Amino acid sequence: MKFTTPLRYVWAFPNTAIGLLLLFPVLVSGGRVRWVQGVLEITGRSAARLLKHIPFSEAVAALTLGHVVFGVDEEALEWWRSHELMHVRQYERWGPFFIPAYLFSSLAARLKGKDSYLDNRFESEAFSHQRRVN
Repeated sequence: MKFTTPLRYVWAFPNTAIGLLLLFPVLVSGGRVRWVQGVLEITGRSAARLLKHIPFSEAVAALTLGHVVFGVDEEALEWWRSHELMHVRQYERWGPFFIPAYLFSSLAARLKGKDSYLDNRFESEAFSHQRRVN
């Protein structure tokens, strides 16, 4: 994975800030935070509870917000790391426009009668990257 320049951190920061807001509850609940490949990875009961309520068709094991990745546990982060790192790169490209673009892609897929998660263009790119890496 190539080095992330400071400008990419700044461009993605509005999204990273959302993830950082959730840092305190995770720490209070005994969660774990660590820095991996330029990304803050967060696990713990609060992270697992957050992921349980994400409105997708299946259970979510990990979620990326800028340079913050939440995982239900360490094993999930290990398994999904390459997928989530692709989302980090997408945040770096799209900056504050990533979340609206992601939601629009889900809506477009749904309107075409497709799955709003699996047929989201950002997820397709992340799954493709994950298959190449793993």
